[in-house]
Amino acid sequence: MAMQGRDFDRAAALLRQALTLDPSQLDLWLALAGAQRARGALDEALEAVDGARRLEPRHFRALLLRASLLERLQGERAAAPVYGAAILQAPEAETMDQATRRALAHGREVNLRFGAELNAALRASVEDLALSPGAARNAHIFVDLLTGRRRNYRQQPLGYFYPGLGAVEFWPRDRFPWIEALEASAPEIVREMRDVGFEDPGLTPYIDFPEQQPLDQWAELNRSPRWTAFHLYQHGRRSEANCARCPATLAALASIDQPVAANRSPSAMFSVLQPRTHIPAHTGVANTRLVAHLALVAPDACGFRVGGETRAWRTGEAFVFDDTIEHEAWNDSDHARAVLIFDVWNPLIPLDERAAITRIMSGMDTFSGTPSFVD
Repeated sequence: MAMQGRDFDRAAALLRQALTLDPSQLDLWLALAGAQRARGALDEALEAVDGARRLEPRHFRALLLRASLLERLQGERAAAPVYGAAILQAPEAETMDQATRRALAHGREVNLRFGAELNAALRASVEDLALSPGAARNAHIFVDLLTGRRRNYRQQPLGYFYPGLGAVEFWPRDRFPWIEALEASAPEIVREMRDVGFEDPGLTPYIDFPEQQPLDQWAELNRSPRWTAFHLYQHGRRSEANCARCPATLAALASIDQPVAANRSPSAMFSVLQPRTHIPAHTGVANTRLVAHLALVAPDACGFRVGGETRAWRTGEAFVFDDTIEHEAWNDSDHARAVLIFDVWNPLIPLDERAAITRIMSGMDTFSGTPSFVD
């Protein structure tokens, strides 16, 4: 009644008296914070909010109110991290009243401004250092992770996780001495791919799971002509008919250090993605290998995301990525996209360890009688 009558001093006194009798009532602390704020006693309101947070440190309303008070007392920079904590605890929008929704929307704006300003300041702090391109890129990723502008993606192989291999989304070109020679061969590879075309009977669905297998994100593309492959090597098996049509492509691949394991690798194919088709986010089987793409037909409005980085394919250019990090692709153009895809050893694995990995994978197959985790 005192609050409704705008007698905020009386309301605050009554609430303090109630909390003396029972300090475990979180709603009383929040009500006291509201009364103190209404009477202009912002420091006392902040103390009352902290009383509520001692009971429930992640309480959404307490965090949102604390951020609002800090903004008025100390400015946006002090409030932004607390707004960020409130955002993480926010319930569904339909459960909030209009005033709370407005306060949360304002908090999102403050938090975004703070993140952008902090990101720019931290990037500027290293501009005068003589960093190599790779070091500068890592520094910027470090800043993006620190300021919440980039998610920390990790390796999530479906089958084989080998220890000691760092998660690198797109690998530096200088780790692969064959990449420039491959790109020099691109015109001949493009010609062979165009001779195959986009509707050849040798193109088979990239996703081909049995009907009884759970399809999850692959339901739309399973056995679909919208994403197809012209296999040169599939699970270590050579397609003689397809290889006979692509001698220049095979010659370019011959000098590349691909894994060789029965029923698994090497793997090499032309991958065709039809217009208006999206490959959903997914991860590969083993972090012992990396995957290379050489763009052959790359329309505009196509993209490829690995973890927190997105790239466009450029005809004749290659890149290497870790497919055990979440990745996805899309073709939003009106034309088919074509890429040469093949696997390579992760260069961090020494030769003797490669032999052990191959032996262990083969042992899995021998023991079970069938290849395991084949993608």
